[in-house]
Amino acid sequence: MPTEEAELSDGRLRKGMRRRRQLLDATMRVIERDGAGAVSQREVAREAGVPPSAVTYYFPTIDEMLVAALTATNDTYLARLEEFATAARPLELLAEMIAEASDTHRAHTAAEYELFVMAARRPDMREELSRWLDAIDAFLLPIVTDPVRRRGVSAAVDGLFLRTLSVGEGTDPADVLAVLENLTRTP
Repeated sequence: MPTEEAELSDGRLRKGMRRRRQLLDATMRVIERDGAGAVSQREVAREAGVPPSAVTYYFPTIDEMLVAALTATNDTYLARLEEFATAARPLELLAEMIAEASDTHRAHTAAEYELFVMAARRPDMREELSRWLDAIDAFLLPIVTDPVRRRGVSAAVDGLFLRTLSVGEGTDPADVLAVLENLTRTP
């Protein structure tokens, strides 16, 4: 049976995790609305409806906040890829995820891309780029065994995300799937 101290500690831990999530969600909303350059501890606090001291407690620097936001975003995508990999039609699920970028999740996807582009210049964020590339490679491995073709398909996945985001209107998942199936078809 858990002790009162363990329950208290666990309760504090859960509360801390909720607060951290709340602040990361607020960070992404600021980026969605105004871009990464607008992220400040004060602006995130205002967006989250908390005092600025709450932000600095969890994220002493803006850099730490941006890295955490990118990591959380990446964690979500990687969990979805892992789930898709065991499905009967993994490419279909990937196509649906890519198509979401142009529709219901457009502003959020733009914010995520802004963080990924920022990561290309920032060593403290670059690990997240590697995590994404490794995950998409692992996802595609059972579908495309040739490593050179797989890198091409991986690059196409990134390009499809960007293209659907740039179009500015809903992208049909069936169109994305047709491209993916064409690219992954054995020559």
